Amino acid sequence: MAELDPGADVGVDVVVIGMGQAGLSAAYHLQRRGYELGERMLLLDANPGPGGAWQHRWPSLTLKTANRVNDLPGWGLEDAIDVDEEVPAAQTVPEYYRAYEERFGLQVIRPVTVDRVEQPGGVGSDFVVTVSGAGVGATARTIRARAIVNATGTWDRPRIPYYPGIGTFAGRQLHTRDYTRPEDFAGERVLVVGAGISAVQHLAELAPVAQTSWVTRTRPDIRNAEFTPEVGADVVARVDERVRQGLPPASVVSNTGLPINAVETGSLPQCHPMFDRLDAHGAVWDALSLRSWGSAPEARRIDVDVILWATGFLHRLDHLAPLGLRTEDGGLLVDGRATTRAVRNHGVHLPGYGPSASTIGANRAGRWVARELEEYLDSQDR
Repeated sequence: MAELDPGADVGVDVVVIGMGQAGLSAAYHLQRRGYELGERMLLLDANPGPGGAWQHRWPSLTLKTANRVNDLPGWGLEDAIDVDEEVPAAQTVPEYYRAYEERFGLQVIRPVTVDRVEQPGGVGSDFVVTVSGAGVGATARTIRARAIVNATGTWDRPRIPYYPGIGTFAGRQLHTRDYTRPEDFAGERVLVVGAGISAVQHLAELAPVAQTSWVTRTRPDIRNAEFTPEVGADVVARVDERVRQGLPPASVVSNTGLPINAVETGSLPQCHPMFDRLDAHGAVWDALSLRSWGSAPEARRIDVDVILWATGFLHRLDHLAPLGLRTEDGGLLVDGRATTRAVRNHGVHLPGYGPSASTIGANRAGRWVARELEEYLDSQDR
């Protein structure tokens, strides 16, 4: 693991923030274009070790049950390590990423928190990146860079939507990010909220040990079709269209639907539309509320001990706030060949945002990020 020299001024062409799949892909392609580590490029990661968000996944999630883990560019998963689909993904993927970093000499400085990214001289000038954490010593310090690749992902920004009474519920509330193992819920009444694959996985695991209920804002989108490259391309195109308009992106995964084999387990309870409010004992459906689909439970309430929010994540972008990239709609206006380049500042690329927010688009994005940043830096030198 690399570290910053606390006594030296640091200035590079490119800083890559985040070393999940999108960050590693961008770093690989930048390195192939001659951006040497330490001299022209720095790689920063907030995690204590390789693996991106995968190292934090719950132990029962394996490669067999997870959404597909795509190969990183230049060296595939099965070429790098011996793969056992029954081993937790939180073990397998970090092992792969660690081997990948070592093979290509990607010396990552970690753990490092990027506190803010500024551009005192305005668009086109150098960026000033303020960082802190064990990887940089006891005090915060700054790095100057000509370009930024932001691949910070979403794992540390769990999304829990507000509903009236959410603060009055007397039981436990937790998010997918906090889920560990089904045994922690033994004998309890658990309400799972969400229409995605994580919600279904939680319900299937909890069924043998807990009494489960299921609610979603939209009708679960169950598809009896193989997830082909063509289907993936269509999903990416839909998300791409939104972010090019500066709208907050719908997640790539939410657009893929639920494969029918994931829901034909016999362990899923009846799914109800979203409740109207919470009280101390559970979820409540008001009699006069209109439903866009389905019907409320007969008693118009479900009393539970636990609410498990499988409601997705938000992008971690707070450190970029000084750059003023957000639109009035709350999104980021992006363009470029892989829809990663900030329209308001071509020195910033955001692989992992919008259509590259999953393994479907991350590798493709890395190649174009490297090419477009090289074009940008060359134009600055003229």
